[in-house]
Amino acid sequence: MRSVSRDRRALTQHRILDRLGPEADAGQISVLLIGMVSIALVLILGVVGTTSVQLSRIHLLDAADAAALAAADSVDEETIYGAGLGEGLPLTSEGVAAAAQDYLARQPRPDRLASWQVLPGTGTPDARTAVVRLQGEARIPVVSRVLRSLGGSVSITVESRARSELD
Repeated sequence: MRSVSRDRRALTQHRILDRLGPEADAGQISVLLIGMVSIALVLILGVVGTTSVQLSRIHLLDAADAAALAAADSVDEETIYGAGLGEGLPLTSEGVAAAAQDYLARQPRPDRLASWQVLPGTGTPDARTAVVRLQGEARIPVVSRVLRSLGGSVSITVESRARSELD
């Protein structure tokens, strides 16, 4: 009994397909093609975006390194005249922050960064080491516009330390 009903069902499906003709399956491959192209584009944009963010982080870290070096070499005249040089240049947190700010103001911002700023925490923990914390907003090809329209962005924070020793 079951095989008869199964045979009838198969025969009915075969008759329906014969009536529809060869166009019954037309357009099915285009749905698959659209899906595959969408997946490929998402993967490509993901790889490009990740690479762009990493390159932006490297540019920001380079700027933080250079700003920390400039801050470590800055001289706080009041401290030098008051306490002398000792083993290294005496630093103050205000002097480090000002030197980092001045350095970044003189440097051109890399194209991959929409903005950068010196963060709180920039200063000196021991009056000899300059600590510079920077935050920047990464520009990601294609993805930045979409993120901005959704009210978001990719923010990167880096920290660099430098110390000036006297020999």
